[in-house]
Amino acid sequence: QVQLVESGGGLVLPGGSLRLSCAASGSIFRINDMRWYRQAPGKQRELVARISSDGSTNYADFVKGRFTISRDNSKNTVYLQMINLKPEDTAVYYCNADIRRYSSTYYYSSWGQGTQVTVSS
Repeated sequence: QVQLVESGGGLVLPGGSLRLSCAASGSIFRINDMRWYRQAPGKQRELVARISSDGSTNYADFVKGRFTISRDNSKNTVYLQMINLKPEDTAVYYCNADIRRYSSTYYYSSWGQGTQVTVSS
């Protein structure tokens, strides 16, 4: 079984920073793309950023220049550094990864449980 566990969320003032982490564990052979999504109350889940296994990245327009996604393949961990946070960034942040287990030749999309980020004065 594979697990994704996020951490690093919390309450922060507008203009502040947070760093989210998401560690994958279990019988993992390889991880391809890793992503961060977010879901605000009453809204659909939206893609925030994506990083491939070789480190190429993509960002949603609403976070460009403020958020940075990175990964440590030796730790099966993806990070999201967030600066200049705004109240509209308030949401539950989820990590998602395409994971191949040792017992399979397929990649499965796995999700973490989410971590709350609240930006408020």
